[in-house]
Amino acid sequence: MLISTAYAMGANGGQTGQAGGIAGFLPIIILFAIFYFLLIRPQQKKAKEHKEMIANLKKGNRVVTSGGIFGTILSLDDTTIGLEIAEKVKIKVARSNIAGLVSDNDAQGKSKEKN
Repeated sequence: MLISTAYAMGANGGQTGQAGGIAGFLPIIILFAIFYFLLIRPQQKKAKEHKEMIANLKKGNRVVTSGGIFGTILSLDDTTIGLEIAEKVKIKVARSNIAGLVSDNDAQGKSKEKN
């Protein structure tokens, strides 16, 4: 008698705790959408712009490296860039280490601050 009562209680108890299909995943989907629009998408856009900037570099451009070194491009290779960082001082850096282009206004502003 006791065993048959336990069977009956176990069968009904399992069905009452289940949530309906997509309603259980809705918070996870919303959280992913928030992460996508606030974190993933802007990062992909910035990486695309950096890749385009690296591809469009030319001799004579003034650049700054990710290490903070300013220089003028002397030579371009598939993977490296030759920079002149001071008079008769030349270095080679990886293309991926170029952080950005330096405009002439930025360079003039820095030289005026030194005077």
